[in-house]
Amino acid sequence: MEQTYTVMNPSGIHARPANLIMDAALQFTSAVTVRTTTKTANAKSIVSLLKLGARMGDQVTVSAEGEDAEQAIRAIGEIIGSNVE
Repeated sequence: MEQTYTVMNPSGIHARPANLIMDAALQFTSAVTVRTTTKTANAKSIVSLLKLGARMGDQVTVSAEGEDAEQAIRAIGEIIGSNVE
């Protein structure tokens, strides 16, 4: 299961939103990844998320596998689509 979102934060996925994404992903048992056109990150690793280098306007795809995959994708998508500073 996967869904594509647009990064809305003017600073991209920097430390604060990456931390929020990681915290959200850790609440779920599903394996969750976030990917750009060139890189894939484990959503449960802040370092992995920061290495994506996702900037405002970039399309990222959130995918998850597991019993709570749909909820995990939705929760992380809300963060990616928000303007968290």
